[in-house]
Amino acid sequence: MSKAKIDKDQDTEDVGLASKVTIASSLVAIPTIGWSLYTLKTTGCGLPPGPLGSLGALEGLSYLTVFGVVGWSVWVKARTGSGLTAGPYSLLGAVEGTSYLVLLAILAVFGWQFLDLGYIPGPLPGDRCFG
Repeated sequence: MSKAKIDKDQDTEDVGLASKVTIASSLVAIPTIGWSLYTLKTTGCGLPPGPLGSLGALEGLSYLTVFGVVGWSVWVKARTGSGLTAGPYSLLGAVEGTSYLVLLAILAVFGWQFLDLGYIPGPLPGDRCFG
């Protein structure tokens, strides 16, 4: 079997349920964080809680998803010397790379928030945001 055929098979291999859940949840989490960071930069507060706190919960779960992907990637890198597998159609690799970029955006926006306003809003509604 040629090297090109082996590499192609590895890109489309079944990577398991955890990888599929990661890919699916990241398709929601990454845009949600983008919206959250934009809202934080423009208003000084994150997303509003929404009906029954659902929007705030989605925001929190989105941050946890990205931190989880980055943590998983670092753990795999420390154990194997390479990052996550590319996964089907290279989607897991794309999620991994995008998660690192989102983490940099989080650090940048949180840093600007702290420098501009002197605080970073907490995860629950409070005096400064939605209290």
